[in-house]
Amino acid sequence: MSNDIQAQLAHALENTHLDIGEKYEGKVRDVYKKGGKMAIIATDRVSAFDKVLGTIPFRGQVLTQMAQFWFDQTKDIMSNHVLQVPAPNVMIVAECEPVMVEFVVRGYITGNSSTSLWKTYSEGRDPYGLNLPAGLKKHQKLAEPVITPTTKAEQGEHDAPITPEEIVRRGLLTKDEYDELARKTTQLYKRGAEFAAKNGMILVDTKYEFGKLNGEFVVIDEIHTPDSSRYWYADSYVEGEEPKALDKEFIRQWLLDQGFSGDGEPPALPDEIRIEAARRYIETYEKITGAQFEGAVGSATWLNQVTL
Repeated sequence: MSNDIQAQLAHALENTHLDIGEKYEGKVRDVYKKGGKMAIIATDRVSAFDKVLGTIPFRGQVLTQMAQFWFDQTKDIMSNHVLQVPAPNVMIVAECEPVMVEFVVRGYITGNSSTSLWKTYSEGRDPYGLNLPAGLKKHQKLAEPVITPTTKAEQGEHDAPITPEEIVRRGLLTKDEYDELARKTTQLYKRGAEFAAKNGMILVDTKYEFGKLNGEFVVIDEIHTPDSSRYWYADSYVEGEEPKALDKEFIRQWLLDQGFSGDGEPPALPDEIRIEAARRYIETYEKITGAQFEGAVGSATWLNQVTL
């Protein structure tokens, strides 16, 4: 697969320009809307610290196929918005009314960003209203998973921590709606963690996004992918030590090592970092799903067949 990654450096999908509906361009995905449906195209763009950094070969295909896998694995817990997956990087989904809260669930206290659970805890802040016990150590497993919700940012803005009480007070959800989605969040996380454990992995934390379709809540966006989740190798986990990870933290850490933590212009990703990141994305897919990844090498000619 390493030769395919090298060859794909020149063909990584950075942008799409399709005449199939109204276009919205996010940091890493291009979305087209028409007639109550959306084509979500996962490009190979990669972001960290809310900045687009460049492209990672096969990243979009890995995210799409892994999300498809997990949507299938969790549909008995909660329905989702997927209608079909017609191409390597493409999901056709039902357009939903999005819930303006992201549900982040954490089974361990870890992370390096300013909103990570470890960072806020170690600085004595409690923006989520968790009241965690004193004396926790970095990477420690929590007695029970905790939910740390954030506001769903508009384009150009940042997600912000929010408490359940604030969510209800601001009218983002009713208390019953929040409680329902919190229960579903915990069930989805436990399903993911149990499945990952069977494959020698730890699902450390992840986020879920929800929407309303025909009056019912459904899971939208992505689920249990390397972009929305943190995975550790189970055999590398020793409390208090740095575990071996399979997630986007590798890229964040490289940026931190270059002195970049979100302010100003990010450094360009060298090819060796792009290749290693692609290898990790692919390894995550194969390790979690148990399936061999078949990369669509070459330019994205399949884009010509995407319709709504």
